[in-house]
Formats: sequence, C-alpha cells, structure tokens
Amino acid sequence: MTVLLDELIRSLEIWLKLIKDKKPNVNPNLDPVLLVPGIAGSILNSVDENGAQERIWVRFLGADREFRNKLWSMFNPTTGETLSLDRNSKIVVPEDRYGLYAIDCLDPDLIVGRDFVCYFHAMIVEMLKWGFEEGKTLFGFGYDFRQSNRLQATMDRFAARLESVYSASGGKKITIISHSMGGLLVKCFMSLHSDIFEKYVKNWIAIAAPFRGAPGYITTSLLNGMSFVEGWEQNFFISKWSMQQLLIECPAIYELMACPNFDWQCHPLLEIWKEKHDSNGSPKVMLESYKPAEAISIMKEALSSNTVNYNGVDVTVPFNLDILKWANETQKVLSSAKVPIQCKFYNIYGTSNDTPHSVCYGSEQTPITDLHQILPLKGKYVCVDGDGTVPVESAKADGLNAEARVGVPGEHRGIICDRHVFRILKHWLKAGDLDPFYNPLNDYVILPTAFEIEKKLHLQEDIKRGGGLPKVVVTSLKEEWGIIPKDYDSIQDEEDIQGVTTSENEAPLLKASVSVSHVGLKEVKQNHVELRGGGGGALSVVCTSTATAMAN
Repeated sequence: MTVLLDELIRSLEIWLKLIKDKKPNVNPNLDPVLLVPGIAGSILNSVDENGAQERIWVRFLGADREFRNKLWSMFNPTTGETLSLDRNSKIVVPEDRYGLYAIDCLDPDLIVGRDFVCYFHAMIVEMLKWGFEEGKTLFGFGYDFRQSNRLQATMDRFAARLESVYSASGGKKITIISHSMGGLLVKCFMSLHSDIFEKYVKNWIAIAAPFRGAPGYITTSLLNGMSFVEGWEQNFFISKWSMQQLLIECPAIYELMACPNFDWQCHPLLEIWKEKHDSNGSPKVMLESYKPAEAISIMKEALSSNTVNYNGVDVTVPFNLDILKWANETQKVLSSAKVPIQCKFYNIYGTSNDTPHSVCYGSEQTPITDLHQILPLKGKYVCVDGDGTVPVESAKADGLNAEARVGVPGEHRGIICDRHVFRILKHWLKAGDLDPFYNPLNDYVILPTAFEIEKKLHLQEDIKRGGGLPKVVVTSLKEEWGIIPKDYDSIQDEEDIQGVTTSENEAPLLKASVSVSHVGLKEVKQNHVELRGGGGGALSVVCTSTATAMAN
C-alpha cells in the first residue's frame, strides 16, 4: 500500500511539474505591449548606503513602521522632486521580468489575502494566453508614484523604456496600456516628447484615467488619508494617518485634484456645515459650499497646524502651495497634449459605481466650529457615476482625438481584471484566437455573460422541480461606446460632440442602444437607433448595449 501511495505521489508531482512547465503558444508576430500602472501600482524598494535592498511598498509585516521611515518625504520646489526624509536610503523600482515584476503582484511573498495586492497579474496571465511573451512582446514600466507625472527623471526612464521595448521586439511599434494615473504620466510624456512618442508608439489605450481629476477621493485623501485595502487586512497595512502625511508632500496627488480649468457639468464641491454667530451673538448653522479653486483656502487652513514626528523631531506638514503651483503647471502640460498623426488613442472608463465627487463635513446637528476639526472626521460623499474612484465625466474628457471611448461597468482597480475589458483589448490588439461573438462592425460584445447563462440554467432547474415560472428575471450588462472617426479630429471632448449642430451638408450624428434578450431558446434582439443631421460623411457614434437574460 505504501509503495502504491509513493508511486501515486511521484506521478502527481510529475503531472504538476508538466503543468507548471507548460508554456502557452507564443505568437512572434504580435506588436509589443507596455503596461503602465497608476498610483501605488508599483513595488518600491529601499536601497541603503551599502546597496542592500528591502521592499517598502507593498509589505504587510512591519508595513506602517517601514513606510514612515523610508517613504515619508518632503517636496523640493526647485527640482520638483519629492525626497525621502531618510537621506541614507534611495527608493528604486525593481526591473525584474522586463519591468513586469514590479506591477504584477505588489507583495509576491503574501499567501493569505494575495488578491488584495495583485495589480496587473490577471491581465498579464491573460495576455500570455493570447500569445504574448515576456521580454519580447510584453513589458512593464513601474515608477515612484510619489513623484510628479512630469518629473524629468521619470520622463527620461520612460523614454529609455520605449526605446528598449522597440529594440527587443525587433523594431516594432508599441501599444501602451495605462491604468489610472498612469494615463496622466503617458499624456505628460506625449505632450513633452511627442517626437519620441511618435517614433516608438503605435497605440495608446488608457483605462480608468482621471483626466480631469478624482475630486472627492483626492480631497478626503489629503484631509483624512487613504486606504488601499479594506477589511481585516487594514490592521497589518499602512494606516490612513501615515498615508495622509505622505500624500500631502506628493506632487502626483495634487495633479489628481479637480482640474481647475475644466468646465464641469457637475461641479465638485467641498461643503462644510459651520456654526456662526449673527449680529446679536446668536449661533446659526449654515452649509457653505466651495468650488475647487475656492476650496484651496479651506484645505490650507485645515492643515495649517499639521505635524508629524520623525525620529523624535516634529516636522510641519501643511497643505503645500509650492506643490499646488507645480501641479497647475502640470495641468497646462496635460492640456496641450495632442495625439501624433501616426498614433491611435483609445479610452476605456468605468461606470455603474457610486463615485465620490463632492464631500461634506459636519452636519446641521454637529456643525464645524474650527476647520482643524475636519482632519479626524469622515466626510460624507455626494456621488456620481464612475468606477468608484474616477467620475465618468473626468475619465471621458481626455481632450484627445480618440478612436473610441468605451464605458464598461467596473470598479477602478477591478476593471483591469474584467473579462469584458479583456475581450475589447484582445480585439484591439489582434491577439489570441478569433472571438466569434465579438462584433467588429459595431465593436461591442453581444454574448451573454457566464453569470447570466448559469442563472438561467439554475432557473430551468427550479422550474423542473416545480418552482413555478417567474415573469422576468433580469441581470444586466451595459457598455457605452463612443466611436470618434478622424473626420471629427477638431472635436476634443464629449462635451464638444454633444454641442455640435448639424446642417444638411454636415455629417450626421448617430446614437444607438442595443439590447440582447434571451427568452427560452429563442434569442430576441432589440435595437433602438436615433439619427440626426443629413448628408454623407463620417459618423460620431454613441452606443449603449445591454445584455439581458430572461426566464424560460
């Protein structure tokens, strides 16, 4: 019996080794892809004066202590660089696996709770299945996310990475896929170094990019701190207070504030219930609202006496007006960016999540009497549609000539693991096996989700067991599309498209919504199309598709 058990174990080990060693089919004809993460999406190592490296971000054991010792920083307005308070160590990004290691799983040693720190992992795995190969057609670019998105040192590293990817792939132009703040970094580079961008880049796909900022999320991050994980893991992770002190000295965070020159359809506000006294000295509670430019003075006063203790020394960390000035210059760089003629730009943004837009402190019953009281409070959000972090209005307003803008229901970080996003990317990258359910004419997925199919099967089983026939059981999947042809190059934003008037000789604007319903074994397609304008020419298309599974 023991011998048979040993043979079984050896056979199992050999089988597992074969599975592990099995490599997916590689397609050498694919164009190279460079993945660029967002804020906090890169592993950061600290290198001491002896050259020894230690992972500082992300780690769970001793996380908060090492974070404060190694990553707390001060901004240098002369150079635009944020420098660690620990001058005996240097922060670097590991370059293993052609840059992919730093953006794959942010704590590779973690076993329990690993999903919370996986970043581009699911996308990397998926792309390897499509035929991409690390170091030949798949690369990553991690960076010190404390720094400004236009810091020259980062721009130089990005230029070098583009050149190395171009060379490693045999002189093929690159598709950049950026997530979140990585979109601002790429846009800054495209604005400042358009010649290099055009030389090496074929396509840029931005996912969940806060092109006009993430107002509610960033306001509370500066005033109250930021949590990157939820639940019990917070007890082993960086505290919100420690994170707040870092963010106050980070140019990248200020560059994510509400864009001051953007004409918001729905203005993000900082609202405060204040107690004041009238001319007779009687207390009176009022709700005061401040637009982005007006809110600066409130944040400045609230953080005016903010200090941290670093190695026994109290360090003042107020709202940094020097960084704000730097960030305003970054906004000018971003606003002047244009997509080179030989490049194509695509924008995927998240929808269907309550997303912080305005934030309110205090209440009518418990008003604020001193602005310093805001720091320990939890603000109440007024939410709009978005991905939970970036509002749709901000993500769509890229200000660029786009081939397509696609809204996919998804959460900010989860959207880069979303199977619908994978299908869109697979189609755009012309990778993997042909997807017979993807409609290339309209560029939207009409296949029902696995959840819908499974739900229907369960429903059929319930009916067989005599559970009765419900009238309608609906699960919904919605995608928004905006396909912007080259004839509309002069139209910069979604607001411009909506404001265009057409005459008989101008190109018509087409809006369409498509829903796919499954009733029993019979498929019913419902289409609704609105046309306006006349004459020939290019079309601007905004398409909403909904897949709905109904009871048999």
